[in-house]
Amino acid sequence: MVDSPPSHDLSLGASVFVSVLTPPGRAAVATVAVEGEGAVAAVSRFFHLARGRQLEDIPVRRIVYGEWRADQDRQHPSVGEGVVVCRMAPQRVEVHAHGGRAAVANIVASLVSVGCQEIAWQDWVKTAEPNALAAEARVALAEARTQRAAAILLDQYRGALARAVEEISQDLHVGRMQNASQQLDQLLDRAPLGLHLTRPWRIVLAGRPNVGKSSLINALVGYQRAIVHDQPGVTRDVVTAATALDGWPVELADTAGVRESDDPLEAAGVARTRDVLQTADVVALVFDATQDWTADDAALLAAKPGALVVHNKCDLPSIAASGRPAGIHVSAVTGLGLEELKLAMTAQMAPNPPLPGAAVPFAARQVGLLHEAQRQLTAQEHAAAQDCLQRLLAPASL
Repeated sequence: MVDSPPSHDLSLGASVFVSVLTPPGRAAVATVAVEGEGAVAAVSRFFHLARGRQLEDIPVRRIVYGEWRADQDRQHPSVGEGVVVCRMAPQRVEVHAHGGRAAVANIVASLVSVGCQEIAWQDWVKTAEPNALAAEARVALAEARTQRAAAILLDQYRGALARAVEEISQDLHVGRMQNASQQLDQLLDRAPLGLHLTRPWRIVLAGRPNVGKSSLINALVGYQRAIVHDQPGVTRDVVTAATALDGWPVELADTAGVRESDDPLEAAGVARTRDVLQTADVVALVFDATQDWTADDAALLAAKPGALVVHNKCDLPSIAASGRPAGIHVSAVTGLGLEELKLAMTAQMAPNPPLPGAAVPFAARQVGLLHEAQRQLTAQEHAAAQDCLQRLLAPASL
């Protein structure tokens, strides 16, 4: 009887990382990456090839099939799990297994038992990319919800932002301070859009009860997301729906009608509406074009002077009420004015979209360092500003 090796072999150290690269949940195939000095040796403890061959002898990039046996006992092998393995590089191995959770967990647990360190795929990316900007772009690409957002992030992965930062650094190095400051301003002007490439803009529809907010959000997303009823007060909580406007990822929020109420549940909904309005990127105030303009309408508009004004129900006879402000006239029923409304929302979200290939900061870390670089440059602390830029260009680290 051959004794099994100890359950935790520290000889591998913490330099061998194991990470699941495919999303959680059931799938046809899952990919587990093992990387670092000793990665091949770690995988070889559990991966059994036919005819006694060893993984160390398989050429790089050659795909091989075998069994994964968690017990490591080659003298009395158990029935293993069929896997496909490929040495992607001398110190990097990919194990492709059945996509079920149990199979993946078994592979990871086996490798951890001999000293490998499990890390999240986002951290694994840091070991695979030349610098932090490329690693952040690769992670962000996985979170992009639209093709337009992904295209901008792909430009950053290919080096658009890194090149812009390098140019600013070079300007600082040769004393072109004004040019460096202008380029920093340009990058920071694009930061609000960049931060929304992975976090949708929130567009909140608000207004008094029964003005057609729920019908309007259904018309904008193209399906029955919110409950519609002819009685006021049906919407008691914030109802959200994800969609895209002109290629930008957005989250539309339908809110409870704003009015005073003795009903505790409705009052809580109104309070929630006011809270959501404070965090909205775009506010569309919806009014009923078939009703008189009231003091409550005017007060609502005065509280949100930058909001889009939307007059709904324009398929019905409208009232030319005195005091009604200009706005976008729409019909959630017929679709009248919806395209104009979408364009107005897009104009508030992304008034100056970047050209293809433009540098766009897209992560909070990047924006923070750019702001600090600009602050230090304004204070004529040129070395400190240069340090901020170099931190942006530094290699990624766990």
